[in-house]
Amino acid sequence: MYYSAMEKLGIEKREILVDRVGDARDAQSEAQETFRSSLARFQSVVDTPDTALQDKYDTIRTAYEDSQDAAEAVRDRIDAVEDVSEALFEEWEDELDLYESASLRRSSERQLAETRDQYGSLIARMHRAEAKMAPVLEAFEDQVLFLKHNLNAQAIGALEQELSQIRSDVDKLIREMEDSIAESEAFIERFQSAN
Repeated sequence: MYYSAMEKLGIEKREILVDRVGDARDAQSEAQETFRSSLARFQSVVDTPDTALQDKYDTIRTAYEDSQDAAEAVRDRIDAVEDVSEALFEEWEDELDLYESASLRRSSERQLAETRDQYGSLIARMHRAEAKMAPVLEAFEDQVLFLKHNLNAQAIGALEQELSQIRSDVDKLIREMEDSIAESEAFIERFQSAN
């Protein structure tokens, strides 16, 4: 119903798809920055023994909450991409039967198959990036809980041991998101140049 209303306003599903892929790319970029920032805040807590413990806990908790929000935004954007692409591909498939010209129909079928393949690669990459968020969030959550229940100098010392693993997880996540963002940009460019 939403897509029909948008088409009546002159906005095609393909335009919505390109917009939503762009939105997903932007959400991943924002999440990337949030994770980088959260890691930096985490490092500043671990590296700064002079800060009051409560302030350290608040800093890490805020970083964790920001990361959760960013991860949820990425999930929402990916869901939106999947929703509009499903409607677009369904409509495209249905409209193949409307062709009178067999050669135009074959051409459209080929283009549909190519676009589905490109989209399949793109959405798989988005989901791989999304899947990498959970371990990072879990690691942050562990640290927040540890500090919350052991708000003392020994807890801060113990966090230093986890920092290198968290740094590694964040670096992997950021690389995966960069790949997904690049794939999104290429998809948008291919899709827009085809029209």
